[in-house]
Amino acid sequence: MKGRPHIAIVGGGPAGLRAAEVCAEGGAKVSVFEQKRSVGRKLLVAGYGGLNLTHGEDLETFVTRYSGPGLPGGFARMIREFPPAKLRPWAAGLGIETFEQRTGRVYPREMKAAPLLRRWIERLRRQGVEFHVNHRLTALQPGPKACFNDNDPLEFDAMILAMGGGSWPQTGSDAAWIPVLESCGISISPLQPANCGWEAGWPTSLTSRIEGQPLKNIAASCGGESVRGEIMLTRYGVEGGAVYQLGPALRKATPATLTIDLKPEVPLPILLRKMESVRKDIVESARERLRIPDAGALLLEHHHGPFNDSASLCRAVKSLRIPLLRPRPIAEAISSAGGIAWKELDEQLMLRHLPGVHACGEMVDWEAPTGGYLIQACFATATHAARSALRYRGQR
Repeated sequence: MKGRPHIAIVGGGPAGLRAAEVCAEGGAKVSVFEQKRSVGRKLLVAGYGGLNLTHGEDLETFVTRYSGPGLPGGFARMIREFPPAKLRPWAAGLGIETFEQRTGRVYPREMKAAPLLRRWIERLRRQGVEFHVNHRLTALQPGPKACFNDNDPLEFDAMILAMGGGSWPQTGSDAAWIPVLESCGISISPLQPANCGWEAGWPTSLTSRIEGQPLKNIAASCGGESVRGEIMLTRYGVEGGAVYQLGPALRKATPATLTIDLKPEVPLPILLRKMESVRKDIVESARERLRIPDAGALLLEHHHGPFNDSASLCRAVKSLRIPLLRPRPIAEAISSAGGIAWKELDEQLMLRHLPGVHACGEMVDWEAPTGGYLIQACFATATHAARSALRYRGQR
């Protein structure tokens, strides 16, 4: 590489910081531009309940967790290039010990994000990375050049965009970059809430009795997709891991209907046998004989009752259908689907319309459930984009 390239990273979230790290390790001068007053805000929010860094399942299963229209085979290769087996040693290099839960989720031993972020920023500063906060991207030009806060354009040898999607806008992930890219002729798939709750339109008389109650050890399905897990009942409808995993299927379904098997381990004939002598007080008997939780019984009555016989109740236990109205607003979602269409990017994650400008992280059109898959993909795509940016400068 002739001379020392100057690479701009636009966005100071996990993807942006990882891209900055790889570029600095590759010998580049790195400038990080962040529109908020500090970097890493989304990482801190993600760590409120424990920072889920990645997941310990086997890699071949892990790479199947990602989806999106036009998702290329190269996406799985990016994950394999920087898999969970590399993310945990990376954290250890910052002095952050990690552990794997029984569920496979991987967390820092301290559970918090702040210690990791603090040490990461300290290391980036030692590597010479410069941080420019309160800098909002307002225009992109060939060169590549970027305008911040409507000031004169700055030219760089390469640029990496890592501005996130549309969830948690208070952290800076507000999708304000969309009109900037669209003005350059770049197609953006509409952003949609992912890993979010869904509204059910229940009456207050029902929500006052079920709000905050979990449905545990259930199977949920939609559109041929089925998952095991837990659902939390809220004032507006449903949320939780099982709902998040079914997000893509629910968005495609018209109308969206969530089907719940309250007793996935018990075949219907056994349920029928346990209830065969019941002739009255059918729901109350099901609470005791089938161990149906109170909230589940209330939902059965609301959506399928009244029950005149135990057989119809047993069938409803195995197939409780809840019509859903809409997902919650994207600002409340854990992540977002949509973003830069894959046709706009080459295999190096470089924008075809803007040579030298790469994109990574959640602003590209992919999605994944919670469980460590989101952060892992941000790290993996950022690593790939950074290495590509370094090669691009070397080839010029």
